[in-house]
Amino acid sequence: MLTLRGGRNISDTRVLEQTVLTDREPDLQKVKPKTSAWDDFLALIKIGIIKSNLITTFTGLWLALHFTGQSFLGNLDIVLLTVLGTALIIGGSGTLNNYIDRDIDHLMSRTQDRPTVTGRFKASHVLVLGLLLVALGTILLAFTTVSAAIIGLLGVFLYAVVYTLSKRRYVQNTIIGSFSGAVPPLIGWAAVDGNLSVLAWTLFIIMFIWQPPHFYALAIRRSEEYRSAGIPMLPVVKGFKRTKHSMNFWVLLLMPIPYFLTPLGLPLVILTIVLNIGWLLLGLYGYKMKDDIKWAKAMFIYSLNYLTILFVSMVIVTLI
Repeated sequence: MLTLRGGRNISDTRVLEQTVLTDREPDLQKVKPKTSAWDDFLALIKIGIIKSNLITTFTGLWLALHFTGQSFLGNLDIVLLTVLGTALIIGGSGTLNNYIDRDIDHLMSRTQDRPTVTGRFKASHVLVLGLLLVALGTILLAFTTVSAAIIGLLGVFLYAVVYTLSKRRYVQNTIIGSFSGAVPPLIGWAAVDGNLSVLAWTLFIIMFIWQPPHFYALAIRRSEEYRSAGIPMLPVVKGFKRTKHSMNFWVLLLMPIPYFLTPLGLPLVILTIVLNIGWLLLGLYGYKMKDDIKWAKAMFIYSLNYLTILFVSMVIVTLI
């Protein structure tokens, strides 16, 4: 048996190395946690995006029922078809987006664990799954109204094709993507009433305007990742100061919105005004804050609360 300096033999050293490696295994597992097939599937279809968009879809559907004098319980079939159909087409769009972006997702820490990057899902299977989900979702929406199905397909095209491809080339990619992101409430409304009212289009406009300041806040926090991936997000191309100007501009565009929400009553109008002013004040405070990342995080969180509170409140005020 060979002996090392200090009196330790090789077998003792190997035991020590094995012990160290064993002790480190939990830490390594924390860095790269092993996910289940179900978790990978949920990541593939972007379950978080599905959940948030179903809130706006349901609001559009609920308000359409309310203003056309129809019963919610009497139209449960329409409700279920709309919710499930919308979830499927959004999930399909997210899956197709993952398929197309699989060559750059490994460059960003936020997306490098997606199953299309890790190889847990084959690219060909992802493509087929995405198309299948879109097809099934469209069929379900068609059982409500043809208008809902057409609007849904338009949203898929705008997101999975137009936005996904444009984000690699144009700094205006966030604005381009806002069109598809504003579609869900129109799907919900059209599933009940194919003749979209002014209020229906108001929901679309709210969603369209909401997205740039929301996603610019995220882009500021992830600017270095976007830079590494070669994606021309506004903070990467124009800098943080220019991005702040743009974010506040879009928040300002929300100021006239309460006027178009008058059919929902004065309390909702007042709430919208308060939410708008609060967002604008936070945006303007960004010019004084020295920590841009901290400010961007606050703006991001506020935007999430803004959307949730506003759209849930639209449903609540019709019950009072």
